[in-house]
Amino acid sequence: MNYDILVDARGLSCPLPIVRTKQELNKAPSGKIIKVIATDKGSIKDFQGFANLDKNIELLKQETEKDENGQEVYIHYILKK
Repeated sequence: MNYDILVDARGLSCPLPIVRTKQELNKAPSGKIIKVIATDKGSIKDFQGFANLDKNIELLKQETEKDENGQEVYIHYILKK
């Protein structure tokens, strides 16, 4: 999926992936897609909850992949409305 902004939140625990993403959302114009890469498994539910609370964003997609080191990462695509 194409994106405009990357937030690398690997190694960060809750709530820091959300905090970093929120900082980027505040700077981004409407219509931009933010890709967040996190290693915190809890980020899956955290971003779902975040999208339910913030009506200015839409959670487009969530994926689980292995990074270049074989570590599991959780990828979230968020649209700023």
